[in-house]
Amino acid sequence: MQEAITITEQPVSVSVPVGYSFTLRCRAQGRSPLQYQWFCQHQSDCRLIPGATNQDLPIIAEQTQLYTCRVNDLHRNAVFSDWVKVEVHQCVARGLPPRLWQGEPVIVLNPQEQRVEVGQPLQLQCAAMGVPAPSYQWYHNGNPLEQQKRKKLRISHSRVSDSGTYLCCASNSHGEHWSSAVDVHIGPCGSGKFFATGKIALLVGNNRYQHHPNLMAPVRDVFELRHLLEHLGFQVVSLLDLNKAEMATAVAQFLQLLGKGVYAVFYYAGHGYEHLGRNYMVPVDAPQPYAPENCISVQRILQKMQQQQTALNIILLDTCRKWYNTGRALSQVQPLEPWGNTVYGYSTSEDAEAYELQDGEFSSGIFMKYLKKHILQEKKVTHMLEDVLEDIGRDPLVTGKQVMEIKHTLKEARSLTDPICASGAGAERWGHGQELPSRTVTFPCGARVQLRFLRLFSNLMFVCAKPLPPLAHITEPQLLLHQLETDAVAIQRESCLDHVETLLASVYKREELDCIFQLCALQKIQTDVVLQLDLHYTQPSTNQRTCESLHTTLQKSLLRQFVCQRKDSQPAPARECPQGAPGLGTEPKGSLGTGSGHSLPSSSPSTFSSEPEENDESELALPGPGQGRP
Repeated sequence: MQEAITITEQPVSVSVPVGYSFTLRCRAQGRSPLQYQWFCQHQSDCRLIPGATNQDLPIIAEQTQLYTCRVNDLHRNAVFSDWVKVEVHQCVARGLPPRLWQGEPVIVLNPQEQRVEVGQPLQLQCAAMGVPAPSYQWYHNGNPLEQQKRKKLRISHSRVSDSGTYLCCASNSHGEHWSSAVDVHIGPCGSGKFFATGKIALLVGNNRYQHHPNLMAPVRDVFELRHLLEHLGFQVVSLLDLNKAEMATAVAQFLQLLGKGVYAVFYYAGHGYEHLGRNYMVPVDAPQPYAPENCISVQRILQKMQQQQTALNIILLDTCRKWYNTGRALSQVQPLEPWGNTVYGYSTSEDAEAYELQDGEFSSGIFMKYLKKHILQEKKVTHMLEDVLEDIGRDPLVTGKQVMEIKHTLKEARSLTDPICASGAGAERWGHGQELPSRTVTFPCGARVQLRFLRLFSNLMFVCAKPLPPLAHITEPQLLLHQLETDAVAIQRESCLDHVETLLASVYKREELDCIFQLCALQKIQTDVVLQLDLHYTQPSTNQRTCESLHTTLQKSLLRQFVCQRKDSQPAPARECPQGAPGLGTEPKGSLGTGSGHSLPSSSPSTFSSEPEENDESELALPGPGQGRP
């Protein structure tokens, strides 16, 4: 028997942003004229919508509710449509939904990386807008999970086999949209503590300037911070005296090695300034006066760091923030992007200078003096920096002159001491370059000499020569080590630093440093390095002094990898993805392109752009020689 009323078009559920306008539709057929009435339900309150008596119900989305339509005829026959859900997203990212949106799925909430203990519940969540409302399908390591077809993935008792990569596909009649892929680890690291998937740091200290006063503190400050960060598990590259092209290349390599869940630290000590809310680092080849086009924008670096989905970004600027053109207004600091993972530590406040302290052969920055005192503390990184700020404020030498400033959007209590729990792709290594293997050379007289290569900074190392026993057939041996003279050697010698042997002696035993040779500015090396080792000794039979010489070659590729290379890392196996899903990466994170190894910062142009942002290109004249750190 034919029904008195038949619904021919059911309304459909939708998922839309707040304020979005749309229409619910219901169509029915009957043997007599039909009447429509719409109802809505919010929580447990179901009510009739006054005036909603048409087939179409226009809605401006305000809150999530359920809707149904009652259809009746003149003979008191009635039927209800399906209940449909209008899901309203109160907070979506800027630019969503896209202009001219046709209702295709748009992910508004991506799942987050999880680390839970075995046996504990695992929950991942994804949300998408769409008209009609999208359906969901979860994937684990590229395989669909047949029982996981809701926004929330739930596993009540997780197992080790549940570890891996998860992502979700939201689809409707207009298309599909994939969430970002996240790593889930089921293991001993408890879920109650924050962790990093890796720790990466780039430290740059500019000391010897071509057109500005030289500095002293960055040498020691970078040296000491490197050792402290390595103690915290960071993989560190520490570089001295970089020109603009070399700084841009170093930053580009640093950014390529960042990734999801990584703790990233960028530290700069040297000349610098602030203008219109943007901070600029001054390369060693920057001319006078300061101008943005000759410097590196810190805000541009931070912007690119945030794009890597890092868990923590820390920028420490040990530089002045003065701008010496009094004809321009003081800067207004631009707000940080609301990622909730960024910390700025300024060694001094706006329009102020940062100071150095003379300490024996070296100077030390006031900021670093107190940073190294607190950086190993197991507390939220912003609280640690507040301790540094308070100590600087109590220092009578800089009272009224230098006050540290902290800006941050850090929403979680993350600390530099948090453990590292590497993701499935494996941790990439940079900066922890293994020391070059020692080598032994033998002179015609039979004497053997060991050559060791000791790293002080990533682009500065020492070659040490030491005689090996027995030396019974010669007496009074003396070794001299030098580099064969070329034009490139003369250029490199200009970059060598005085007094750094003192820092070397603080790390290595004194007896290992009897005969040393400094190899600096490794990023500038374009050819193999040939060293000459002279052995002066006395022949017991004749009592005459004799000299023998040997040459040893250090390959350019080996020296350049010494600055920036991976250690203990192997290519990760490609992760399988469902067809149509975005790639999860078949190349290990941190790869710097094709080739067998990483290259260190060179003077060649880089793809990293240090071009100033809009309104930054104007020439900014200075009344005199600008100084970054007095």
